[in-house]
Amino acid sequence: MQYRRLGATGLQLSALSYGAWVTFGRQVGRSDARELIALAYDHGVNFFDNAETYNAGEAETLMGDVIADLRLPRDAYCVSSKVYFGAVTDPKPTQKGLSRKHVFDACHQALQRLRVDYLDLYFCHRPDPDTPVLETVFAMDTLVRQGKVLYWGTSEWPAALIGEAHRVANQYGLVPPSMEQPQYNLLHRERVERDYAPLYAAHGMGTTVWSPLASGLLTGKYNDGVPDDSRLGHPDYAWLRDALLADDGAALKTVRALAPIAQDLGVPMSRMALAWCLKNPHVSTVILGASKQAQLEDNLKALDVVDRLDDTVMARIAAAL
Repeated sequence: MQYRRLGATGLQLSALSYGAWVTFGRQVGRSDARELIALAYDHGVNFFDNAETYNAGEAETLMGDVIADLRLPRDAYCVSSKVYFGAVTDPKPTQKGLSRKHVFDACHQALQRLRVDYLDLYFCHRPDPDTPVLETVFAMDTLVRQGKVLYWGTSEWPAALIGEAHRVANQYGLVPPSMEQPQYNLLHRERVERDYAPLYAAHGMGTTVWSPLASGLLTGKYNDGVPDDSRLGHPDYAWLRDALLADDGAALKTVRALAPIAQDLGVPMSRMALAWCLKNPHVSTVILGASKQAQLEDNLKALDVVDRLDDTVMARIAAAL
């Protein structure tokens, strides 16, 4: 495993991490979750990503139970949660958003579900148009000073709003955000590569990127249709399937254009796609979401491919995109 600093902080995260989105409590039960987390940890993964809204809090409960069952030393791994959407169906006004109340309540609930005394990383899952940025920054600052959160950040925030969070933090002497969790993959690049470009040097922002395989699209397994046992074949994820396969199949055409490059490298599409993400020096960690051990083992081998993506290969990929 390789380790990278989380932006300008001193925290070292594994270049590949493991997350629970759309898998834990749905595709992945307790037994499989235990094996997957154990496998990831044994391969050097030290960051496990989660959120209050994943399966209405059940993903955090499952992850917390499994990590406790495995008796992983608390000082050897990092765990995250995210706040905004709430952890219940049809939440009341105070059970969602980024108000001081919900930020506090969600943090304490995540601590209970994950069975930890503090969150290593805590993300504002989306911007909240109903809450002043200053109020959210103050709430996060308080949690950091209380020792319940070590690093806080944003997820899918516009660059201007992240800049505003830094401005008010500097103005009032508060702890600013350290990281952003954006989607980043071969099919979804603009925010990380263009919008956030001024923030890396100005604020030392790190990124913990999600959906590096575009929910499996970049594995190539959907090139000839949607298998019934795949994530996109699950009835609960019809919305995800529709989003990924929109625009008259433009994304699939791009994936098919990338396939020969992976073939020439002699590696699966998934490894090449993950290695491409890792080539970006502003990526602190790439979050994997494998639901099967074989998938996770294959994903972890992406580290061996990074150095093989030389200028010639990267130019071929750029042309295919």
